[in-house]
Amino acid sequence: MLAYTYVEHGKFELREKPEAEIKDPKDAIVRVTLSSICTSDLHIKHGSVPRAIPGITVGHEMVGIVEKTGSEVTSVKPGDRVTVNVETFCGACFFCRHGYVNNCTAPGGGWALGCRIDGGQAEYVRVPYADRGLNRIPGTVSDEQALFVGDLLATGFWAARISEISENDTVLIIGAGPTGICTLLCVMLKKPRRIIVCEKSPERTRFIREHYPDILTTAPENCKDFVLRNSDHGGADIVLEVAGTEDTFRLAWQCARPNATVTVVALYDTPQLLPLPDMYGKNLTFKTGGVDGCDCAEILTLIEQGKIDTTPLITHRLPLTEIEEAYRIFENKLDGVIKIAISGKQ
Repeated sequence: MLAYTYVEHGKFELREKPEAEIKDPKDAIVRVTLSSICTSDLHIKHGSVPRAIPGITVGHEMVGIVEKTGSEVTSVKPGDRVTVNVETFCGACFFCRHGYVNNCTAPGGGWALGCRIDGGQAEYVRVPYADRGLNRIPGTVSDEQALFVGDLLATGFWAARISEISENDTVLIIGAGPTGICTLLCVMLKKPRRIIVCEKSPERTRFIREHYPDILTTAPENCKDFVLRNSDHGGADIVLEVAGTEDTFRLAWQCARPNATVTVVALYDTPQLLPLPDMYGKNLTFKTGGVDGCDCAEILTLIEQGKIDTTPLITHRLPLTEIEEAYRIFENKLDGVIKIAISGKQ
């Protein structure tokens, strides 16, 4: 089968590999009908994910059709259309029982697909703990509507949940890339008093204004003053940092009011520093990722009900055979790209 492979630091390559097979009674094999490229894939390519293993097939954003199931799989059957969770989790360990599935202690638990085991930028993928990692897609929901459930939407939903947003809050979201927009959609479900999105790209700012006209927007250089003018208590009540740079990390705590919550959603290429003397007395609460992606069934229901729609994010569509071109467009942010849907074996 065709599979996009992490060869070495800085190099991915489309290769022919043996077809995925059942290795454990809890496994399922999924024929990938649609996948996408995540910024985390680029982090793997450039060495920012040390646990990523050369030789693995990359990709953790995908939907498909169940082809085979292990003898202990009960929640899905061959022929089912499914989303695939970015997290591999057993459901039984201490962390899983408390909903902290990112830290599942089972072999291969946590973020494994497309990082430590073969992922979904391929014709087929093996999904461990399939009863936990697969969710059936409702008949009225298309593959494109469901494509981001297992990662981007799971991340945004988790971030909004742990931020404990109330209806009186001013919420600042820093970054309007794909994860930032999915975070925005999930924050909107909480109906806070106001939402501000900070984004440096004029194209992406226009996208926010066009699709979500009730959302306030600002650029990084104006963000602190803008938040002060548009908040009730000297800054944002909740800040979600989704951009992942040194400047935006600093901006996050600077724009937060005293006793606010700062939720760090982004993945960084370099260590970040907290200047504690400068922050003394601000009494901030920091919450950090990775995502505990255990809300996929609820997210699919919200999509079915028309309360979440991520299809405007898909700006490009290419087949798996042209995935290298897809990466070129995505990595270099060409042609107004936000997300690329990569069609697999139909």
